[in-house]
Amino acid sequence: MEYSKLVAVTGLPGLFELISSRGDGAVVRSLDDNKTQFISGRVHNFSHLESIEVYTQRENVNLVDVFNAMEKGGGSLPDASDNTAVRKYFERVYPEMDFEKVYPSDMKKMVKWFDSLQKHNIEIKLSALPEEAAEPVEEVVKEEPVAEERPKKPARPAGGKTTRKKKSE
Repeated sequence: MEYSKLVAVTGLPGLFELISSRGDGAVVRSLDDNKTQFISGRVHNFSHLESIEVYTQRENVNLVDVFNAMEKGGGSLPDASDNTAVRKYFERVYPEMDFEKVYPSDMKKMVKWFDSLQKHNIEIKLSALPEEAAEPVEEVVKEEPVAEERPKKPARPAGGKTTRKKKSE
């Protein structure tokens, strides 16, 4: 399983592997119980882990950077139900985090997600861009002739019917 295929789904706990997506939702597999299900896009939102950013004192960083700091920080993960322990943990492993903007619930999710990634031996890294996409592309702009504007017809009254005056005799 690849990190790039993982998504978080609003309203549902845990992480999911994106199997396929459609216009009205997606088929996902839970990392926790390996259950495959269809999730409606009308009810839930999907967030790729690769696209999630975390507020810091300077610029926002990708979630991968926080996970890597958690990995380097070592030690045991805090109990996710204890707000104080979770905050102290992040103050130790990622002190640049903006603790006024990052809610305790978000920090708890990061701890749970990191624990799940560790249990499933998923390598935490961003997917590489294809080489051709990484190179700048020159954009060619063609000038197209501008069409002449036609005179606008007078607007009709509501209902689409026109009224005509009768000639008086």
